Amino acid sequence: MTENGCAYDDDVLVDGVVQDPERITYLREHLSGLHEAIERGADVRAYLLWTFLDNFEWAYGYTKAFGLVHVDRETLARTPKASAHWYAALARTRVLES
Repeated sequence: MTENGCAYDDDVLVDGVVQDPERITYLREHLSGLHEAIERGADVRAYLLWTFLDNFEWAYGYTKAFGLVHVDRETLARTPKASAHWYAALARTRVLES
């Protein structure tokens, strides 16, 4: 099993969605590398994207966001980010677009 994720300053809502193209690029590149490793014989049985919700991170506190889902710290409202929609499409289609 392997896991990874990334932290960015992406907590601004634009038309009701957090646009986080850097996270999508990061995930696409890492999943592409993971797929290449599998094709070369790596025994990968699971992958975990870290993390689902924005949360407190020990290294960054609340200054960076990790999650696929934005959490408004005042109202606790949850809003899927653009990367959540991208990852959902990947899960449905099993096609990693380049």
